Amino acid sequence: MKEKKVIAKVIEVRGKGCDLGIKLGDEYVIDINKSEFCGWAYNAIFPYAFALKFGGTFPWEKEGNTTCVACPDPYNTVVFRLTVLDE
Repeated sequence: MKEKKVIAKVIEVRGKGCDLGIKLGDEYVIDINKSEFCGWAYNAIFPYAFALKFGGTFPWEKEGNTTCVACPDPYNTVVFRLTVLDE
């Protein structure tokens, strides 16, 4: 199965925001070999992005090509929407 491209878009920022400057509306291409942003957020996102990259879906989502994941900071949480790009 061919690997699909997954985008993580910041859809919510709670608290004072990310210390590394991640802002509402930021988008990142998820690469399974490296990260362009916070390691904590990347580690939270990775299992979901990996599943989506290879055709996985999540039963709690209405759309099969997307899911939401939050970074683990309970006080300054960043929420990402992961979406498979149609190519």
